[in-house]
Amino acid sequence: MQFDDDARLDTSEVKDVRGSRIPGGRATVGGGIIGFIALILGVFFGVGPDQLGLSDGGEEAPAASSSSAAQVSRDCRTGADANSRQDCRTVAVVNSLQDYWRGEYARRGGTYAPASTVLFSRRVSTACGAASSAVGPFYCPGDRRVYLDLGFFEELRTKFGSGGGPFAQAYVVAHEYGHHVQNLMGTLSRAQDGRIGADSNAVRVELQADCYAGVWARHATTTPDESTGRPLLTRLDDTDIRDGLDAAAAVGDDRIQERFQGRVTPENWTHGSAEQRRQWFHTGYRTGDMAQCNTFR
Repeated sequence: MQFDDDARLDTSEVKDVRGSRIPGGRATVGGGIIGFIALILGVFFGVGPDQLGLSDGGEEAPAASSSSAAQVSRDCRTGADANSRQDCRTVAVVNSLQDYWRGEYARRGGTYAPASTVLFSRRVSTACGAASSAVGPFYCPGDRRVYLDLGFFEELRTKFGSGGGPFAQAYVVAHEYGHHVQNLMGTLSRAQDGRIGADSNAVRVELQADCYAGVWARHATTTPDESTGRPLLTRLDDTDIRDGLDAAAAVGDDRIQERFQGRVTPENWTHGSAEQRRQWFHTGYRTGDMAQCNTFR
């Protein structure tokens, strides 16, 4: 996975609040067993943490320091930075995703409304409620933002057994932007009918977001950057796609349940099996067509 070294990154699409204090001082989902349960239920859930129904009134996050806050706007300038730094790579992935979806909407006669990404550490306040890092990456439809603690990428490898790699991380971000597209299209709300299980809308929404992530991956190296007219992402090879497929499988409900509770219970699924997640990401990547991502059929 390689970005154009000379490309200019648009850091306005990523807000860096790592190390900042949370207004109000109360955070949904704290540590210990509550945080652990939230991690299992909430990772990639696609909606705000308030819908998990978990709160323990956690402590405030530490005050911001000059060395921890707003690193992105200061240090992430070019594609070369994205090739050498994880946070800058996240900026580049967000830029590429927004470029693609903006162009795809225009091609279909519509107008894409962008979503920003918020990088946080430990806890964050959102329009969907306050959350801790234990919830995992999520999209909040209330403020149209993706929330991400970069520490999750290490947990994806160590706790969930993903092989890792830069594109595994890109897949995570692309999945959350898939939820943003669903929100714009009015399909995200289908997951909020209170039902879970292998055949639930919650699962179908998650699988569709995986498919949308694959669609972006198919077009990423040919999508022109708005500022240069050249693709921001210049190389994406078979190894990268394997890393993405591996990451998708690692967060399948069956894999997570087997790893953390020792048995598989499909009636409690919220995201789909490892094979389903791989399949739908691959469907999006193989076809490059969001019309093929209808998981509700």
